[in-house]
Amino acid sequence: MQDARSPQKDAYALILEAIDSHIYKPGDRLVESELAERFGVSRTPIREALQRLETQSLLTRDGRSLIVASLDHTQMAELYVVRGELEGLAARLASRHATPEEIRVLRDMVEADRKLIGNPDALSRANRRFHKQIHLASHNRFLVQQLDLVHRSMALLATTSLAAEGRGAGALDEHQAIVTAIEAGDGDGADKAVREHISKAFMTRLKLDAASVERNG
Repeated sequence: MQDARSPQKDAYALILEAIDSHIYKPGDRLVESELAERFGVSRTPIREALQRLETQSLLTRDGRSLIVASLDHTQMAELYVVRGELEGLAARLASRHATPEEIRVLRDMVEADRKLIGNPDALSRANRRFHKQIHLASHNRFLVQQLDLVHRSMALLATTSLAAEGRGAGALDEHQAIVTAIEAGDGDGADKAVREHISKAFMTRLKLDAASVERNG
């Protein structure tokens, strides 16, 4: 017997992926009928998926319409604080629990991702995969769930900090330092390396936002 909830899950995943990949960007209006046509799903599961996304604060109301939410400066700062705390913990746990195979995958990711320098969009997708792999290597399902929520909210940032000049290479060097600490079983070092990595990403984003304000001001 087919799971009656599966279409709703599919619609939710499809819309979430479209937001995550910036097909729909902060401020974009989501129209039920257009989404149903785009994804080949009936309007009922689309409506249920939109309600779920609104509950998770990924969508917000503008009159009777739903738009992709955006983060103000305070929300962005709060998000980076939480991300640093949770990802630092994930790296610390990974240094204890990651299998040799998981560590090898992380090493291979860093090496492969160097070929993407100069392509911020592709590097951003690879960056998400790398961080997800660290989350999984923590072997703590509850932490993974919380980090999934944090990274969904990261999709509400209109641009990637990896678009800044020189940031791609720097970020991958930081990824390498994280993997080295995890492989060495150095929990303190892994925690510190992740926190420094996220702090630098946050500073880069602040500079990008400041430059954007100056250009548009």
